[in-house]
Amino acid sequence: MNLRPLEDRVIVRVKEEAEQIQGGIVLPESAAKKPQEGEVLAVGPGKTTDDGKVVPLDVQVGDRVVFAKYGGTEVKVGEDEVMILRADDILAVIGD
Repeated sequence: MNLRPLEDRVIVRVKEEAEQIQGGIVLPESAAKKPQEGEVLAVGPGKTTDDGKVVPLDVQVGDRVVFAKYGGTEVKVGEDEVMILRADDILAVIGD
């Protein structure tokens, strides 16, 4: 992938949701719940403060994260669909 996030941005591959079936009815994609979990693919250098210091991010490449439901921007890069999020939109790291 040829994307490099800037400042406090993070690139996340969204976890694919399984097709949802309730009572034998297949829900259309528009009615499905928006995914909120993914894997961090790239991390920017961090946010620059007013005094010029760079504050590094709390996440790193490979982390599984939970992010805000309506945060970020969806982007298609080749065959991959990814989200570009601000670090503030990441709510938690799932893990070890």
